[in-house]
Amino acid sequence: MAENQTGLKLAKESLVSTGPLDPAEARWIRLVKTIYTDPEGVTRTWESAERQTRPTNCPIDGVGIVTILTKPTGGPELLLQKQYRPPIDKVTIEIPAGLIDAGETPEECAVRELREETGYVGVAEERSPVMFNDPGFCNTNLNMVHVRVDMSLPENQNPQPQLEDNEFIESFSVPLTGLFAELKRLEGEGYAIDARVGTVAEGIELAKAWGLR
Repeated sequence: MAENQTGLKLAKESLVSTGPLDPAEARWIRLVKTIYTDPEGVTRTWESAERQTRPTNCPIDGVGIVTILTKPTGGPELLLQKQYRPPIDKVTIEIPAGLIDAGETPEECAVRELREETGYVGVAEERSPVMFNDPGFCNTNLNMVHVRVDMSLPENQNPQPQLEDNEFIESFSVPLTGLFAELKRLEGEGYAIDARVGTVAEGIELAKAWGLR
């Protein structure tokens, strides 16, 4: 049993049904058939999906948020979340993330989403290049934004998320040094690992193996 913000016990998520989506019902995505020519001049087709939520004249759909918590009792820890994802019918280990609003910068979006989803108040410091989640399947993209959280601030002592009614998110943190092993352990328990989290863990392991700084 999980708990919501009020401490109320919640039943485990369960998949009710799946089936084809009528395009007339689609609110968030649309299917696209693209016709293109390959390097040899052969005409081919490609099926993909597109988000319908990207603001006009905005180059990205949203942000992923890399937040390192430095606690007095230990080393740096990566802030993560557990969230049920219906398309795979699994609880997924993710970094905080969210869709960008019209008129927002990626940095503003990251600070807002971090506070809403986790309760932490932070300052955006750096953003990645635009990254595409799965370019062979969809056009979804994002900036990864590094947000610094000052754990000495009073507002970060007992952070309270501001979740929407349909959001059921559990935040936790994992020491960076043991992130790769912890993700393997969580996978063994049945959790799905979001590619962004897995990529961060892989990067840490590469840095260890090759002595990078």
